[in-house]
Amino acid sequence: MTDQPGARPRPLDGVRVVDIATFVAAPFAAACLAEFGAEVIKIEKPGIGDDLRRLGTRSESGDTYWWLNDARNKECITLDLKDERGKALFRKLVADADVVVENFRPGTLERWGLGYESLREHNRGLVMLRVSAYGQTGPKRHLPGFARIAQAYAGLSYLTGQPDTPPLIAGSTTLADYLSGLYGAFGILLALRARDATGEGQYIDIALHDGIFRFLDEFAAVYSKTGFVRERTGTETHSSVPHSHYPTGDGKWVAIACTNDKMFARLCEVIGRPELAAEDRFGKKASRIEHRSEVNGIVADWTSSLPREEVIRRCGEGEVPCGPIASIADIFEEEQFWVRDTLVRVQDPRVGELAVQGTIPKLSATPGGIRHLGPPMGSSNERIFKDRLGVSDDEYAQLQRDGVI
Repeated sequence: MTDQPGARPRPLDGVRVVDIATFVAAPFAAACLAEFGAEVIKIEKPGIGDDLRRLGTRSESGDTYWWLNDARNKECITLDLKDERGKALFRKLVADADVVVENFRPGTLERWGLGYESLREHNRGLVMLRVSAYGQTGPKRHLPGFARIAQAYAGLSYLTGQPDTPPLIAGSTTLADYLSGLYGAFGILLALRARDATGEGQYIDIALHDGIFRFLDEFAAVYSKTGFVRERTGTETHSSVPHSHYPTGDGKWVAIACTNDKMFARLCEVIGRPELAAEDRFGKKASRIEHRSEVNGIVADWTSSLPREEVIRRCGEGEVPCGPIASIADIFEEEQFWVRDTLVRVQDPRVGELAVQGTIPKLSATPGGIRHLGPPMGSSNERIFKDRLGVSDDEYAQLQRDGVI
């Protein structure tokens, strides 16, 4: 099953986005909009292209699978934004756009004469997403950074790992990028909604660490009032027990999460030890937290006595939250992912059939879709420059010879 929108209307049909960003965060925001109907024109440096084309595993197309997945639904053109002719074409393109997304260091576009206030002179309703390492303001605004730095700076890396290990990455070094992109897409929609009322555009300022920091539950509030510094707890959570990863008898792992006393009581029934849920044993959360190692040991002994699928089956029947610690190979075998189009197969003219993540969220009436994967560099040059911007054949040829496009 492919994730195709068909002829149904899409929420962002008619919205025009110009993407001059690189790598992951801001381009991901544009890709999210493209999945729901926005026309996204990706601008790349002539002859070089976006670095994402070379980041990750190279496909037979010459571009990486990362590019094919994350540049989905975009139209790609090449344009030198440092050349005056390139700037003129960019301003002309922006004059008819709704959104620009960028992720240069603060002040870069202003030095090129393409900052938000300058572009707004050509389009009062323009919305601009500005993603940078530390944001547009503050003493660190000019410093470079990537998602790994953001995750460290926001406190996530400090919390990731076992108590006796160095700080680790939280599964993916690009988590902060994708979260920033998601907040960026959300911010763009808010700004467009505000423009409906006022007619005026605005810019959205996102630092790479903003989203990660916002997602760290109560740890800022707790430190503010108590001075408590949460440390690394490995697979544990500070607020509940049992709430961890447990080995199974076939050499695999499951996650079990009992966040309240009722869930723990149900687990006790499942493992055949209902007496453990008595108030004088571990029936109350405070007691389980106090005796964390003992409780986890009991659960681990039970899970280790059974194959993973049997543990999951019994927990499911007992209404205990439990799931596999899944590898990507496991995920491809999960019917749930395919039925919900969380994974979809897309035909691409350069690499053939490719399975990629589907679109989210799932809208019942106006769903998103994948019209195509990341295209070749400059593949929409003629359509955009000649048909959209009115560049003549002779001018187009000259721009090509001069490396402007």
